[in-house]
Amino acid sequence: MAIASFDEALEAVLGFEGGYVNHPFDPGGATKFGITRAALKRARGRDVAIAEVMALTRHEAAVIYREHYWHAVRADELPAGIDLAVFDTAVNSGPARAVRLLQQAAGVTVDGRIGPVTLAAVEAQVPHLLIERYCAARLGFLERLRHFHVFGRGWRRRVERVEERAKRLATQADVGPGTIPSHPARKGSDMSDTKSIFTSRTVWANAVGMAAILLSLFGVETDGVDTGALTDALLQIVAGVSFVASTVFRVMATNRLER
Repeated sequence: MAIASFDEALEAVLGFEGGYVNHPFDPGGATKFGITRAALKRARGRDVAIAEVMALTRHEAAVIYREHYWHAVRADELPAGIDLAVFDTAVNSGPARAVRLLQQAAGVTVDGRIGPVTLAAVEAQVPHLLIERYCAARLGFLERLRHFHVFGRGWRRRVERVEERAKRLATQADVGPGTIPSHPARKGSDMSDTKSIFTSRTVWANAVGMAAILLSLFGVETDGVDTGALTDALLQIVAGVSFVASTVFRVMATNRLER
């Protein structure tokens, strides 16, 4: 994802946020480039006046976004498209909320801290499907906020545009610059279907249930087994293996290209 991804994501966010505003119903209060007075205070390490918010430069806003939002959700380690969706949510609703929604969409423990398990689970997903689930979860969260009746239309439009742009970035990353995939519809469908099967909680839950039934037929006691926890553990193992495998394949591919 690196610098180019941050620059593109920043342009998208600034396109939504605009300049200085101080809406009476906005709990963030005085805001410029999407940076609230409270966020500017945290970044500078001291109290700030409204006049300082009004005088905030685009350059400083970019620095704050990179240090306190982009890095906070480890966007450099997220797949293309997903990095934009999570970053934009972090700006709009806070980094912790953005991570919780990502964990919810990826099917891992929701604790607001993005670590190896969350990153592996995200890497194992089909990007377009994860983006759809993530944006749906984000919109569901926004709809429960008490000011949705005031800002809801704009929030909904923002989520829809981010989803569209995120999917486009994910597609560009899959295809690569200047590359036209052969039989794109069938190839993409086959890969997505296969990946979805192996990362589906329903599939693993059914597999665990069937295994428990078979074991009970052979006299093995399974009543004390927590099938939900076992299913989650298997999903995390699959996500971890998928992450390691994809990393190895990428390294091998890079080495071949460099020869």
